[in-house]
Amino acid sequence: MTYSNDCNSDGADELATTIGLYVLGEISLGKAAERRDITRWEMAEFLSEVGVEVRLGPQSMESLEDEIVAALEID
Repeated sequence: MTYSNDCNSDGADELATTIGLYVLGEISLGKAAERRDITRWEMAEFLSEVGVEVRLGPQSMESLEDEIVAALEID
């Protein structure tokens, strides 16, 4: 899967940063997808294709609490 916004140098740098932040657990799959302007399912597929293990669900109690707060704020 190739995305046109990743072809230029800035796009490649941003993609590398996004992947790095995801691998380090600094951002979620959804946030990584948002940064790349794709769906989380497309991001999961892309990460799998490049050999990155996809983590689903919150990875900590703090992340879980953040997700609960966000869900409760949805109208």
